[in-house]
Amino acid sequence: MSCTHDYLSGKPLLHLDCLSHAYPDGTLGIHNLCFRLMEREIVAVCGPNGSGKSTLLEHLNGILLPSEGAITLDGEAIGKKDLDRLRRAVGLVFQDADSQLFAPTVLDDVMFGPINNGLPPEEARRVAEWALDMVGFGGRSKIPHYLSGGEKRLVAIAGIIAMKPRVIVVDEPTSDLDPVNAERIERLLCRLREELGLTVVISTHDMNLASRISDRVYILKKGSVLAEGRPRDLFYDDALLAEANLKPPDVVRVYRMLVGEGILKGGDGQVKGKGAEEAEKKEKEKGKEKGKEEEGTEGDGAGRISRGRDGVRGEGEGAGGSGSGSGWRAPITYDELLALLRDARRRHM
Repeated sequence: MSCTHDYLSGKPLLHLDCLSHAYPDGTLGIHNLCFRLMEREIVAVCGPNGSGKSTLLEHLNGILLPSEGAITLDGEAIGKKDLDRLRRAVGLVFQDADSQLFAPTVLDDVMFGPINNGLPPEEARRVAEWALDMVGFGGRSKIPHYLSGGEKRLVAIAGIIAMKPRVIVVDEPTSDLDPVNAERIERLLCRLREELGLTVVISTHDMNLASRISDRVYILKKGSVLAEGRPRDLFYDDALLAEANLKPPDVVRVYRMLVGEGILKGGDGQVKGKGAEEAEKKEKEKGKEKGKEEEGTEGDGAGRISRGRDGVRGEGEGAGGSGSGSGWRAPITYDELLALLRDARRRHM
């Protein structure tokens, strides 16, 4: 059985084709799962508790390996002897930042990885200073144990980017954080892609976060991929989200409320008018920057993707779902929703 994503153009940076992963006690973790990463994209992994999100993430940098299946990096298979190469390419930030912070000071902690990779102390210090500047943290001499939750998350991310990976994987990046620190982490994740060219993977229950920043979403259930695709193609699919014990992001509910109140019409999901065209142009330009070629044009009806490892198939959901192929393109960010509201107001002026 082949593992394909026909709608993704180009060779993947990282590809996990996991027929199965069994824990030492025989418990089956992820299975029949295909996961691909492209250069310079942000991918969200969503799903209920126990769906396999953390197990999947731990496969991406070789903490775990498939019992049956393969991991490839730049098209080359990764075996046990290649784990160092994989771990240099993929950095993992655990949900519990305390598990990664152990040095006496913040600076020492961020220097540890570069020194372990062979840099001399002075060069490691320079790289650590750069990484801390990148995440916006200035307390070099602070003791990690006494930092706040948000500060610990920043330092943990700094410790990973100091090792200059190509992919950064962050498990539940905003969990247990107050809104200000959560927003700070969100902006940082976007900057890592925009300024450093990193591929970013997050696992999250926060559908609002996933809808705002991700290019693609994997929804897991019981260790397998339930669906995969773009946020706008998945997050209007009520049956899919209910099956995964997830709820749609707020922007979906607000859009539907505005349609229900008659403020917007269902046809206002058509991408028309200057404001909506600008939102579409911005999204297309972002895709070009990452070197990706999206199939079709506005609302191409890609729909949600078929499940597991059986390949990618469009399943257009119609105007009430995620796209019928007739130009319907539901808003997935508040910028897009505001563009539709402005266009609706112009038409009624």
